[in-house]
Amino acid sequence: MSLDDRNEIWSRRKFLGRAAMAGTAGLFGGRSDHAVAAEAPPETRRIRFGKVQSACVAPQYLAEALLRAEGFNQIDYIDVGSGGLPAAQAMGRGEVDVSMNFAAPVVVALDEEVPIVILAGVHTGCFELFCSDKVRTIGDLKGKTAAILATRSSQHIFLASIATSIGLDPNRDIQWATHPASEAKQLLADGKIDAFLGFPPDPQELRARKIGHVLLNSAIDRPWSQYFCCLISANREFARKHPVATKRAVRAILKGTEICATNPERGAEAFLAQGFKMNPDYALQALKELPYGRWRDYNPEETVRFYALRLREAGMVKNAPQKLIAQGTDWRFLNELKKELKT
Repeated sequence: MSLDDRNEIWSRRKFLGRAAMAGTAGLFGGRSDHAVAAEAPPETRRIRFGKVQSACVAPQYLAEALLRAEGFNQIDYIDVGSGGLPAAQAMGRGEVDVSMNFAAPVVVALDEEVPIVILAGVHTGCFELFCSDKVRTIGDLKGKTAAILATRSSQHIFLASIATSIGLDPNRDIQWATHPASEAKQLLADGKIDAFLGFPPDPQELRARKIGHVLLNSAIDRPWSQYFCCLISANREFARKHPVATKRAVRAILKGTEICATNPERGAEAFLAQGFKMNPDYALQALKELPYGRWRDYNPEETVRFYALRLREAGMVKNAPQKLIAQGTDWRFLNELKKELKT
């Protein structure tokens, strides 16, 4: 069976059909259903999310059926490339209303006064750092070559924060080489680069092909496993003008992460239904490995503080963490939803 044939199996029609058959009323228990019924309807029936080709953001694609139950009748997914800082900037320009995005680049966006606001954490464990045999510790990255999509890409920002955590200067100590992910993986296999930081399903492919070795897995290695990798943020003006719609969107994503935790097959279907051309087996494996359903366990404010401190040392952030937290976060919806969405 070809890759295209297998992707067809996970088609958008199939996913939406299953979601409709399953219904949404019973997905999360009765407590939250009463809360939804008691709320005012969303101020707008249209909502726009960022579309990113990383399996870790599957909860927001799975949320499509849930959003319809929340009162939205137009749900758009706007292509924002590989996510990270460009996705945050697109949100700041008003092209995206609410979306999941990677934590470290969002902190950089806040520092640069992009008009967004962080609302909640979703899950830990997005990225894994793969290295050649020359690199056995983070300190061994000194003088080595790491592949990134672009300067200030998500790979660059996260890897810079990793370097500063042990005292390396990412601007002087690491040689950065820009390559598409497909090229970077092959270069690592050929021994022509020394490090590549991958987001799902790249790590699943690299492990299956036995390329490099995992030096850091943010799902299990401290301190990274204690901080969110993906956060929910919103365009600041959208959240101000549409608080009910914003809360309903956040609730749908958090419900989506719970479903991914208990039924990763549905999360993989939702992700692949967006038309991403990749191996469905890798996508499903990623969904099974990611620590979904633990959004209550960690403090997103600590995530902002953690990455702000690391990235200040890297010269990518200028402002103090507390200023970014005060100006760029709003935990009201999260605190309400923690009470409503009890299991």
